[in-house]
Amino acid sequence: MTGLIQVLGITFGILLILVGILESFFFRNQRFHRLFLIKPEDTETVRMWVFNLGFYNMIWGVGAIIGAVLLTGPEPAAGQALLLFASLGHVLLGIILVLSERRLWASAIAEALLPAVIAVLLLA
Repeated sequence: MTGLIQVLGITFGILLILVGILESFFFRNQRFHRLFLIKPEDTETVRMWVFNLGFYNMIWGVGAIIGAVLLTGPEPAAGQALLLFASLGHVLLGIILVLSERRLWASAIAEALLPAVIAVLLLA
C-alpha cells in the first residue's frame, strides 16, 4: 500500500507544481483566463495575488513529494505527517474554493479529490 500512496503523493505534488507554474507565470495567457476566471483587462490587477498563489501551490507540491518519498525512509511517520498535512490542507482548500466561488466547482473537485484519496489511504 505504501507504494501506491507514494505514487499518488508524488503525482499530487507534481500536479500542484504544474498548477503553480501556470498561475505564477502564465496567468496573462488568455487560454487560461477561463480556468482562473480572469478577464484580460484584469491581469495586472490580479498579478500580485495570482503570482503568490502559484508559489504557494508549488511549495505545497514540494512538501507532498517530500512526504511521499519519506514514507519509505528511516522516519516514515514524518513522511506520513507531511503528506497527510498537504493532503488534508488541499481537501479543505477545495471546500473553501467552492464555497467562495461556486463556478469553480470543477476546480474544487480537482483540488480536493486526489488528496482526499491519499488521506484516506494514509489513515486506513
